Amino acid sequence: MEKPVTSLIDIVFPGDTNHHGTLFGGTGLALMDRVAFIAATRFGRAPFVTASCERIDFRQPARIGHIVEFTARPVKAGRRSLKVEVEMVAETIVGRQRHICTRGIFHMVATPEGANAASYALPALVPAEIPETTDTVAMVDIVFPDQANSVGRMFGGEAIAYMTKAAFVAATRYSGKLVVLASSERIDFARAIEIGEIVEAEARVERVGNSSMSIETKLWSENLLTGERHITATGHFTMVAVDMDHRPVPVRDSSPIEVAHRNHGRA
Repeated sequence: MEKPVTSLIDIVFPGDTNHHGTLFGGTGLALMDRVAFIAATRFGRAPFVTASCERIDFRQPARIGHIVEFTARPVKAGRRSLKVEVEMVAETIVGRQRHICTRGIFHMVATPEGANAASYALPALVPAEIPETTDTVAMVDIVFPDQANSVGRMFGGEAIAYMTKAAFVAATRYSGKLVVLASSERIDFARAIEIGEIVEAEARVERVGNSSMSIETKLWSENLLTGERHITATGHFTMVAVDMDHRPVPVRDSSPIEVAHRNHGRA
């Protein structure tokens, strides 16, 4: 069963923003189109092109340092056309305050190839169940040629960077604080990732110390047309919660009851 919602998560860096420090509208649209393409391909398992988009309303901006999450969901299917609803949400790193930046509809058209192209038709769209809430961060993207070596396989450094980004988002969401990478304990590569494949990083907090968090991250590769998935890499990253001066701070703030209890013990 295909996933009902596809999520692409990124972080707004200075190179993605205008002179006001907000994400360029064109950059946001490009990422919305990318996640719509991934969602459509996962649904139809055929090559897709974007036919049009509509009702793209920018409500609030995403700023430098925000986490931005793009979610795509197929909402209407014809014989070869698919309507995909995409939402962009910005999230502050500290405090995890979220707001909707924009929503839009993307019309995608399947362009099947090969002997069965003439008879190809999209599957029926079945109402999706609401996914269960989990503590795992799952984020997808596509491998492009500039991320690959001379034989068309994703650079190991690019894969590690993507896994680290997923670990950063998982640790940030867990702690509600700014976090930095302290170490990567172990990274095991099991399979190469080809240009054009979907990569999906899954990250979860597995252990928590005073100011540190150990994040388990798995990287999957997925064939666009067949849906075949493989674990390609696993890694464990240690992230540390820090304040604005980059000094370590507790992952979890003490509750008023805990503070009162400690103060009573000192009396």
